[in-house]
Parts: sequence; C-alpha cells; structure tokens
Amino acid sequence: MVIYGVYIVSKSGGLIFNHDHNIPKIETEKTFSFPLDIKLQYENKKVVVSFGQRDGIMVGHVLTAVNGVPVTGRQLDDGRDVFEVLENEELFPVNLKFERPKMTTNEKIFLASMFYPLFAIASQLSPEPRSSGIEVLETDTFKLHCFQTLTGIQKCPSPKQVLGLNLGLE
Repeated sequence: MVIYGVYIVSKSGGLIFNHDHNIPKIETEKTFSFPLDIKLQYENKKVVVSFGQRDGIMVGHVLTAVNGVPVTGRQLDDGRDVFEVLENEELFPVNLKFERPKMTTNEKIFLASMFYPLFAIASQLSPEPRSSGIEVLETDTFKLHCFQTLTGIQKCPSPKQVLGLNLGLE
C-alpha cells in the first residue's frame, strides 16, 4: 500500500503537521464541440466543473489548459479570458485539459478538525470497553489508517488527496 499523505492531529482536532508525498497528477484531456455540455464556473481562483460529468471529467475538476494554453485563475497565459474563449463558437472545436483539485491548507485544517470528533464518537459508541476508536476507514477508493501515540494524538497517513483513484486495496 502507498502512503500519499500524513496528517498529525491534536486531541482538540487541530492539524499539527501534514505532509503530502508523491501525489499522482491525473489529467483528463477532451475535445469539445459548441456548445459545451459541461458547465464551468470560477470559484476559489480556479475554473471548475460545476455541472455535467463525462469521460472521466467530474464535478469539481479544475480546468488547466485550453488548446494547450495553460489557465491561471480565469485567464489563459496569453491574456484572454477563459469564459470569453469558450463562448466564441468560431474557436470550436476546443481541447480542454482538466485535473483533480489539490487540497488547500484550509481544507486540510478543516478535515483534521472533522476527524477527531468522528474518532471520539466511534470510541464512545463501540460495544468494546476501552475502544481505541477508528483504526481503519476503508472505501472502494482508499484506506485511511489511524495510529494513536501513547500521548493520545492520532497520526493518520491518508490518501485523502487522491480520492477517486483506484489505489488497489491491500
């Protein structure tokens, strides 16, 4: 099993440390005709898919290039606005490249603060006396292992960054 990230969380749910390692960059490139059958919107300084999924392009994926020209914010590197280019029927067919979004520091802090209450609830609801709470959280796309130190701080190597990838479970 590959570890894609390590998150160290305090008992109060604060993110103490995180390290992302060797996150595979998954890109999807597709040629579209006019009009686009996916809806894009600008949020958090990125152009993201807000509606319509197809051919590996999912809601939340980030637009990274239009006809090979990289996208920064809502601008192409040649200075044109992404939305103006995509509304111009004369420029079609157009080749768009998408990738999964990267987690921001604030999103990592939010996830860490959400994990500890889940861990505490699992400890209290367990029928086993002195339950250690969550040991493994398993889905069809990733496993999150939770390790507790003697001081009670959880360390969670987490492939959260690569949700949606088939990692091949143990």
